[in-house]
Amino acid sequence: MKKLNVVIAGAFFLLLSIGAKAQTKTGADYFTGTWSVLIKGTPGGDAKMIFVLDKKDATITGIVKDSTNTEIAKITNAELKENQLTVYFTTSGYDVNLVMDKKDEDHVTGSMMGMFDAEGDRVKTPK
Repeated sequence: MKKLNVVIAGAFFLLLSIGAKAQTKTGADYFTGTWSVLIKGTPGGDAKMIFVLDKKDATITGIVKDSTNTEIAKITNAELKENQLTVYFTTSGYDVNLVMDKKDEDHVTGSMMGMFDAEGDRVKTPK
């Protein structure tokens, strides 16, 4: 009987450890890093932008680069929710915003100005 209890307890802890997942990042920790974002259907065609985002006091700061890796704007404001980030910046004389929603650990979806769909991928740097 004692052995049966040990086996049952062992099986329970094994199942418990298999079912446990590492906590996923949310908020500023999730969005920190470099993101390659494709903005679809703009008047000039699809546009690729690189967002280099840094965490500063639980909020986000950073810069926006074009597809040639040239800085085109600084992020002027950021609104952060648990799984959503809205960044504001000025480019070509226009104040624009990009909403990024967490899709999974390395992908975001969203929209620019509420008019153009966006898809983004985390840019992973080699270690």
